[in-house]
Amino acid sequence: MDVKRVLGPVLAVCLAVGISAAVYISAGRKAVERSAKDAAAAVVDIRGMIGSEKESFFLDPKVVDILITKYSFRVKVEKVGSREIASRDFKGYDFAFPAGSPAAIAVQKKSKSKQVYPTFFTPMTVASWKQLIPLLEKEGVVKKINGTFFITDMKRLLGMIEKETRWRELKDNTVYATGKSILISSTDVRKSNSAAMYLALASYVANGNNVVDDIEQANKVLPLMTSLFMRQGLQESSSAGPFDDYTTMGMGKAPLVMIYESQFLEYQSKRPQPNPDMVLLYPQPTIYTKHILVPFSERGDKLGNALATDPELQKLAAQYGYRTASPDHFSAFLKEKKLTAPTDLVDVIDPPSYEMLERMIQSIEQKFQ
Repeated sequence: MDVKRVLGPVLAVCLAVGISAAVYISAGRKAVERSAKDAAAAVVDIRGMIGSEKESFFLDPKVVDILITKYSFRVKVEKVGSREIASRDFKGYDFAFPAGSPAAIAVQKKSKSKQVYPTFFTPMTVASWKQLIPLLEKEGVVKKINGTFFITDMKRLLGMIEKETRWRELKDNTVYATGKSILISSTDVRKSNSAAMYLALASYVANGNNVVDDIEQANKVLPLMTSLFMRQGLQESSSAGPFDDYTTMGMGKAPLVMIYESQFLEYQSKRPQPNPDMVLLYPQPTIYTKHILVPFSERGDKLGNALATDPELQKLAAQYGYRTASPDHFSAFLKEKKLTAPTDLVDVIDPPSYEMLERMIQSIEQKFQ
């Protein structure tokens, strides 16, 4: 048998098969590359201003992945004080995402947005320290109820601040016998929602546990409200500022700090073990801060709807200490991270009307000048 005659056709067939396979694989690779390019081209950038407390949520790889793969959005955010957002130029932005209904109302009025999106919420709390709890308990200010520390007498605490009581004047104080006045540190009420919520809460208590709803009531409580902020000295415009002081400088710098519950829970959840010296105090009454997205464009509108309704995004928000429409997400987060927080807060108040709150803030602002 002529071997060459047999091998020739066989080799030709093999060569043809090889060429066909190579062409097929190459075509497949090009199709995949085209698909990837098409997908990349479909992803659009969305730009927005947010309160600093939500930055870590938007930087979460899981959040980024969901927004890109499911909604074709690449979200770029800029941190701005929540109340300060309304004073900015909205040109070039697709949305604003401040903390607090009053800030959202101001942005909505200026932008004339027809639709807003409540996404998640968190109560206002006071961050403090384990060593200070016995002192505050003896003063009748703080009480532990079902494993949670509550400021059960906000009126008394505000009275101590009004009288300029100093820490060293507290009975049996050997752990923090400083000459510092008792104050609750906050952000700048002119720029930040967390400070505005402090004002809303304090004015309610000072007004006999009633929402300030007329000029006469506002004028009556304003001297104390002004003192709460003027006596603090330098205040930052972002809620991250005083909380960073609390976590890095400790009790000496920040014995009592008005913060969002979510900030405290997120910080503790990211540590290998929660810091046992850090204590969260829940004012009675307290006030919720709602995180409301205000869209400026169709893309912003779609993002707001996604954040408000997508179950995966809502579940991820709970991983940052936020409460959502599904309480189970928050409970699961606490259990997973071995953290405690009251699942239900019954003594919750509303802030004054947008106009009344603005009036009080503007009055305080005049004192800064």
